[in-house]
Amino acid sequence: MIDVLVVDDDFRVAEINAAYVAQVPGFRVRARAHTAAQALATLERDHVDLVLLDHYLPDETGLTLVRRMRQLGHQADVIMVTAARDVATVRAAMRYGALQYVVKPFSFSGLSAKLDGYAALRRTLDGVGGRGEAGQEQVDRIFSAFKTADAPRSELPKGHSAATVGLIRRVLGAAGRSLSAHEVAERTGVSRSTAQRYLKYLERTGHISLTLKYGDTGRPEHRYAWAPAP
Repeated sequence: MIDVLVVDDDFRVAEINAAYVAQVPGFRVRARAHTAAQALATLERDHVDLVLLDHYLPDETGLTLVRRMRQLGHQADVIMVTAARDVATVRAAMRYGALQYVVKPFSFSGLSAKLDGYAALRRTLDGVGGRGEAGQEQVDRIFSAFKTADAPRSELPKGHSAATVGLIRRVLGAAGRSLSAHEVAERTGVSRSTAQRYLKYLERTGHISLTLKYGDTGRPEHRYAWAPAP
């Protein structure tokens, strides 16, 4: 599981963002903070992999917090989630090492795409190894991980809805094992034909993996699992 710290000065917004994170398979909210001081205290106390960070905090800016995090040796990754959209702030976020930048207001699908991209980046880094040297091909894989994960979400085929995609992804993510199309249909409440159509799309775009389970009939059963390692 990827542990997330949600930092936003607005309590209601922090709860909404935390609820979004909780819906994405593989992620869990470790804590919420509403000031930079609270965020630093959490980083000192708890294990955090990723910080979803607002720029406008009451005691200091989010970018100043990122700089202080690095000075203090905190290596948690950062995705900015903020209403600040001026180019100077965006450029500064890049310089300070923010991996992504999400502009408020945003939809669940917009944030979940970034989280999926982050998960893909971690899997890619794990795949090439955390130590030693990387060749150009491995470096290219690392730097393209976010882009690759985001690409299939850019436009759904006609007749597909983001809500149904989200429902199926939550069911697969929560299952802890691969599921058949029949099981997905039962757990989501959609028809089996609809489940099969969405599963084929998600498998084709690389969001889920397909395995074949052979039984006594000789006809293999198609089984699906979310977020395969690259």
